[in-house]
Amino acid sequence: MKWFIASDIHGSAYYCEKLIEAFEKEKADKILLLGDILYHGPRNDLPKDYNPKKVIAMLNNLKSFILAVRGNCDTEVDQMVLEFPILADYAVITAGKRLIYATHGHNHNNSALPPLTNKDILLHGHTHVPVCEIYDTHTYINPGSVSIPKENSPHSYMVFDGKNFVWKNLEGEIYKTFEI
Repeated sequence: MKWFIASDIHGSAYYCEKLIEAFEKEKADKILLLGDILYHGPRNDLPKDYNPKKVIAMLNNLKSFILAVRGNCDTEVDQMVLEFPILADYAVITAGKRLIYATHGHNHNNSALPPLTNKDILLHGHTHVPVCEIYDTHTYINPGSVSIPKENSPHSYMVFDGKNFVWKNLEGEIYKTFEI
């Protein structure tokens, strides 16, 4: 199965549209959204074309493809308008003998690890910075942010084919690959 992984849309209709275009080009089977879908949050400036209602409509059209976890900016009110579940704190996905613990990153992160076993993968967004760090106990991976990237990183997403994580900018250009 090919996963399209993205985080931190923050209500940007412009970048949500770019995300959907990239998903269609990738021909992925599923979308994994790592939280902060509709609201920009009090610490962020408004993203380009901030329009949560438009984002709702775009994502609801893809509801059968989406697995999502809750970000720190996602609430029960958001769940009332989105037609796919968004309030789970995490999702666990198998990847061969490894588990991928997918979460937003505000609760479970490298400073507060979830229950991982040796060589499992902690996958989260929240920081808006793409990362791949290998530790003795786990690997930490972050796709960056679709709409509000930080630390001069690109507007980005990842694809995962069961063996490789590939980071791409929204134009589809590869800038990092990690094989598990």
